[in-house]
Amino acid sequence: MKNSWPDNYKEGVRLQEELKSKVIIEPFKGDLKYITGVDISISRRDKLIFCAIVTFSYPSLELIEEATSAIPTPFPYVPGLLSLREGPAIIEAYKNLSIEPHVIIFDGQGIAHPRGLGIASHIGVILDLPTIGCAKSRLVGEYEEPGPGKGDYSILYFEDREVGAVVRTREGTRPVFVSPGHRMDIQSAVDIVLSTCRGYRLPEPVRIAHIRAGELKRRMTGSK
Repeated sequence: MKNSWPDNYKEGVRLQEELKSKVIIEPFKGDLKYITGVDISISRRDKLIFCAIVTFSYPSLELIEEATSAIPTPFPYVPGLLSLREGPAIIEAYKNLSIEPHVIIFDGQGIAHPRGLGIASHIGVILDLPTIGCAKSRLVGEYEEPGPGKGDYSILYFEDREVGAVVRTREGTRPVFVSPGHRMDIQSAVDIVLSTCRGYRLPEPVRIAHIRAGELKRRMTGSK
């Protein structure tokens, strides 16, 4: 597991350019029995970053394992370099898992990123696992608004390339921005995200990870 984190902008960009060449975009292969969600919560006051990772059985989506971490915030907020801010906490939490997931969904971007290496792609390459980015907002690209029904989606384009999909996961709610991270393609990512939604905008693994990260932050900092 390669685990080296730059501490400045120039080295961060250099690392992203290096890892970008290692990203594999292909249809998801293999069995899918364990699916994992990852989310981060940050306390700017306490300069701490909290990560929660939750693993579910698939397709039943029964919660079977949780892992967390809390570390000093390792990198300042820099658009396009959030993987350097969040990645160390994610790797620390991942080390506490006993079951290796078959797919990991991140609250963030995959290849729909200015340099083609969002958090899902970055961690996917480090762990060499299939990963998906499922973000609540667009970082790059252009798209047409998808239809109003659950499962409707449109393709997200950036620099004349297909980098993801804009997916309606629940009727009457804003879409999410799904992009392959590593060892995944757009259609596989969309299918997996939709199959893990249970009546909410976010897929269940990411939704529960978000809740757990917030609980950890409140427990450790006393914040609301």
